[in-house]
Amino acid sequence: MPSPKARGNGSRHEFMSLSRTNSPQQLQRQGSDPTSARMRASESPTRQRGSGSGSLTSGQTMPEEDCIRLNPSFVGIALSSLLAVDLWLSKRLGVCAWEDSSWGSIRPLMKLIEVSGHGIPWIAGTVYCLWKSDSAAAQEVLLNLLLALLLDILLVGIVKALVRRRRPAHNRMDMFATFSVDRYSFPSGHATRAAMGARFLLTHLVLAAPVRVLILLWAAMVGLSRVMLGRHNVTDVAFGFLMGYMQYGLVEALWVSPASLRGILG
Repeated sequence: MPSPKARGNGSRHEFMSLSRTNSPQQLQRQGSDPTSARMRASESPTRQRGSGSGSLTSGQTMPEEDCIRLNPSFVGIALSSLLAVDLWLSKRLGVCAWEDSSWGSIRPLMKLIEVSGHGIPWIAGTVYCLWKSDSAAAQEVLLNLLLALLLDILLVGIVKALVRRRRPAHNRMDMFATFSVDRYSFPSGHATRAAMGARFLLTHLVLAAPVRVLILLWAAMVGLSRVMLGRHNVTDVAFGFLMGYMQYGLVEALWVSPASLRGILG
């Protein structure tokens, strides 16, 4: 049977070991104090799991921005991918953006095609032909072509001001007769004008088959020159062709005859 002295020594030994284990210096080295240690010990894993499950079943939802990051929409991914491909392809096709580009030697030819699709030569040429024309039928066609050109400038300017897409970074701003809205690139005004003008001429003029093919080739070259010169991205030109093709339908719906014009002016 152990003596009281032995029991006392054993108790003193246990008390000293506990004191050494829970000494303030050791707790401080571990980065905690006795009060926080007891609070952590009082929280059992079962209680922690219970509190987590309770937050899920309380009807609370994740923030909207977290849901967007974790579950991106298919439309957003598709648009981002399309934009990346558009920028990459436009830069690869901008072979005449500068004189020292890979195809910089044909840059003057591309700029000549660019001028042929500009709004000022088209409007000036239409006004001159309208002034020199003596036929009522020709005057009617030319008058509506002039109105179509003015409508094209107005609609393209509105869309550019709303979208405000900057021109490609590799573009050199040396265009002919630019305006404030021309610093934006979507859509391509040259492409809308080429598509609408080509459809207008093919519909209202009696032309031989070779001339009709040349008009289509000219419209395609105007759009291609916009990308090769670095003026626009591919999607700017593609949307411009679509917009110009649809604009012609609006021109036909708003067609002004000489009789209606006299009624408006009279």
